Amino acid sequence: MELEYRPTTLIPTGVPGLDPILAGGYAENRVHLIEGQPGSGKTSMALQFLMDGAKRGELGLYVTLSETTAELCAVAASHGWTFDGIEIFEMIPPELSLDPNAQQTVLYSSELELGETVRMVMAEVERVKPKRLVFDSLSEIRLLSQGSLRYRRQVLALKHFFLKLGCTVLMLDDLTSEQDDLNLHSISHGVLRLEQVAALYGAERRRLRCIKMRAVKFRGGYHDFTIERGGLRVYPRLVAADHHVDFAADIVSSGVPALDALVGGGLDRGTSTLVIGPSGSGKSSLAMQFVYAALKRGEPALTLVFDEVRSVFLRRAQGMGFDLMPFLDQGLLRLRQIDPAELTPGELTATVRDAVEGHGARIVVLDSLSGYLNAMPEEHFMMLQMHEMLSYLNQQGIVTILVLAQHGMVGHMASPVDLTYLSDAVIMLRFFEAGGKLRRALSVLKKRTGHHEETIREYRISSRGVAVGEALTEFQGVLTGVPTYIGADSNLLGETVGHGE
Repeated sequence: MELEYRPTTLIPTGVPGLDPILAGGYAENRVHLIEGQPGSGKTSMALQFLMDGAKRGELGLYVTLSETTAELCAVAASHGWTFDGIEIFEMIPPELSLDPNAQQTVLYSSELELGETVRMVMAEVERVKPKRLVFDSLSEIRLLSQGSLRYRRQVLALKHFFLKLGCTVLMLDDLTSEQDDLNLHSISHGVLRLEQVAALYGAERRRLRCIKMRAVKFRGGYHDFTIERGGLRVYPRLVAADHHVDFAADIVSSGVPALDALVGGGLDRGTSTLVIGPSGSGKSSLAMQFVYAALKRGEPALTLVFDEVRSVFLRRAQGMGFDLMPFLDQGLLRLRQIDPAELTPGELTATVRDAVEGHGARIVVLDSLSGYLNAMPEEHFMMLQMHEMLSYLNQQGIVTILVLAQHGMVGHMASPVDLTYLSDAVIMLRFFEAGGKLRRALSVLKKRTGHHEETIREYRISSRGVAVGEALTEFQGVLTGVPTYIGADSNLLGETVGHGE
């Protein structure tokens, strides 16, 4: 007898960002397991599933053995939800019932209690006939079963009963016993695990992983998620290869001719540039120069600031002659202050994607990677994240500028992480002394996409913006971190030079 294969219909999960991970959603008329420690977000995810069905006219039923209706209402109220189109069946243990005939006696065995519990659940599901069903939680069935064999058989019986009625089911499990995990995994069509990880400092990080989804090419690995007012929001792990677009290859000017000449005419679209140097050497100002020039051309931009507050950043820009407020009011510039202790890497990636795909940003600045590094649990993890993000931005034709502060002010300097091999261009800033004054030097160490000057130029920041001087050949010891200028003072920039003059 030849069996006909029919592709399983996928229905939305109701959780923003989760459907792309599951390649469309939950499988219709199948049983899915949602597991996680208490507080990981299982109840909110389940309620979002039922509410999405209610919006589509599908009746939902929430069967609760572990939470009361009042507790579920409190969860819903915290998110601003209502239970319209959703029925709640609260299973009250016989010993807590006000009905004397239902109260458990000393001789009431767990086997009888398990059988009665299952019969009551089945009767309610058969009465309501829901399209979407949540069973919360399997821990109660596990405890009443008092054995792995009876537990597996009981869950199998519930599964076949639910599917016979045409329900799409989410079964919740709070992992009270790790030994039965594989039992549940083999029975379920799909398995999602929610995790809550406490950081050494800052807010806890939440992530989920799809362990199993039959007949579906789901996106594996960990994906960050948050619980906000309105429910869970998932941030799918970025895979750059899925986001390639065609773009015109051209060169982006800084608006400062001498700076453009130093970097070979400007920065190429679809490339990333790393600006490295000690604190105070002018890295952020250099990045701001490229952003301001792009804004004046009418190109949207995104600037993520880790090390400054928004008001200080705007005040510093104003001091350089860059009035950013009109561009912020127009929505041309998106400026976001990032707190690494509160933001997950997935949220940061989502912010960048939203600016690029939703608002058409053509230039993206991360200021600085030292702050981004603090958002990562470990350095190797950060390198993988940065590789995917830079690949994604390059494939979108974005000009990306990464700012990285090196340890130390003068002398030997070290970077907290080596990203030079990931970047298409590297610009180095240094301090030097000449004529009894502290000055700044600028040089380009690398540019993959074309020619660049190999000279060192003086770099100045003033109320008229940034200025780059002529090539200075009388330098010694630049790469050691202590450059010494032995040329004539007449070759250095004057005090009034600005905007490339």
